[in-house]
Amino acid sequence: MRCATIAMKKIELKSLFFALLMIQGLSASAQQIHIILGPDEIGENQAWTVSITILNDQLKTYGGFPEIPGFRKRGTSTQSQTNINNGQVSSSQSVIMTYGPTQQGIINVPPFSIKVNDQVVNSPGKKVKVGPPIQVQARDPFRSLFDTRDQFGDSRTETEFVDIKEDALLALSTSKDEVFVGEGFTATLSFLVADNNRAPMQFHDLGRQLSEILKKLKPSNCWEENFNIENIEGESVNIQGKGYTQYRIYQATFFPLNTETVSFPSVGLEMIKFKVAKNPSFFGQNRQEDFKTFYSKPKAVKVIELPPHPLQHSVAVGNYQLDEEITSTELKTGQSISYTFNIFGDGNISSVERPVIPKDEHFDIYEPNVQQNIRREKGRISGTKSFKYFIVPKEPGSYDLGKYFSWVYFNPAKKQYDTLKSKTFVTVEGESQRNQAIQSTDVGSFYDRIELTDNTLQSASASGWVKTSANLFIVAMLGLSIFVVVRKKR
Repeated sequence: MRCATIAMKKIELKSLFFALLMIQGLSASAQQIHIILGPDEIGENQAWTVSITILNDQLKTYGGFPEIPGFRKRGTSTQSQTNINNGQVSSSQSVIMTYGPTQQGIINVPPFSIKVNDQVVNSPGKKVKVGPPIQVQARDPFRSLFDTRDQFGDSRTETEFVDIKEDALLALSTSKDEVFVGEGFTATLSFLVADNNRAPMQFHDLGRQLSEILKKLKPSNCWEENFNIENIEGESVNIQGKGYTQYRIYQATFFPLNTETVSFPSVGLEMIKFKVAKNPSFFGQNRQEDFKTFYSKPKAVKVIELPPHPLQHSVAVGNYQLDEEITSTELKTGQSISYTFNIFGDGNISSVERPVIPKDEHFDIYEPNVQQNIRREKGRISGTKSFKYFIVPKEPGSYDLGKYFSWVYFNPAKKQYDTLKSKTFVTVEGESQRNQAIQSTDVGSFYDRIELTDNTLQSASASGWVKTSANLFIVAMLGLSIFVVVRKKR
């Protein structure tokens, strides 16, 4: 019995040793990624391919195939293969982009790179000669009777693919259909996929497409606050009782600058839409890549002029509130304090101007330091704009800062103008500083000269005699100069 136990342990150790060898063999054949280009020469009626093949790993992600001048993309297909040779297992997966030539001649395929499984793979490119169409031999009707390879899933067996009708759409929506000049509204471009959709799709070359879409979409008569969507994630929404997954592609809040209607044209988004195999198999290709462009409907937002007001063309529009900060309400003349006028709420924070401060002999109020903070979240723009002032009181007394600090805006919810006014009261003590500027000016030298100046009145005739004497002296000197010049010439 003991011998049998020892024998069993030896068998288990051998099995474990064999399993370790198998694992070492698999790790030795680590993943390899290759880009394989089609033949050097094809006929005008033949297809040319670019294949991404990965060995001993799964093909998880891959970037876009290159656009090649002279070729037109026709779609992708996938292949997978598993081999067992002398106890060693190897596998490969491929995705193949099929191109069709658009002309005869030499087509230059430039070098390119594709990111596969977070790894950049390079291809040197090549030159492909496209000749006249090649005549295809008719298929032998008796071949299938004698060639058994097609019956067992050979890769040359053609798979029939069908196009499944999708339940999806590209939609541009706005939070409001009518706004005042300067009032914000949010526009969202989304791709919506119904919960009962059966057609497999995925985004394709989204960065380039979005750049072209925004050139058409952004209105020229609006200030834009972009939400800068970086990660496109699905979100469950309900539209008219039907469930969808919403993928937000672009979102921004716009503030109209004039009464011109804000118009958004129809834009198109190309998606990869897969055809599926009519008779799917375990080892074969079960879907085929194709493309479909979805178009949004045009949209317009009406803009209304603000009611008449002296500040109609310069006032900010939004829902704002006031928050104040002051270092102290007990002040002394000649000593500076800081006062902050914080405007916060929903609206175009960038357009908020500082309050207009009236000139006053009781305070010196200096230009403010300005700080701005904008928040973009949940489809709305909000934030704070702070104006920090330094104030020097010049006269003692009690003062209402509301007479100095106030700010007018238009509230679109109430459809009326409103004012944010300071509610702070301060008390100033100390001596008056109103005449300090005059006293500090050095004017003593002027008054000193008064005592040294002769204040005796002189007659007008005496002044005239002095002028006459000066003129006679000048004439005499001029005559003498002429005499000297003439004498020298002789």
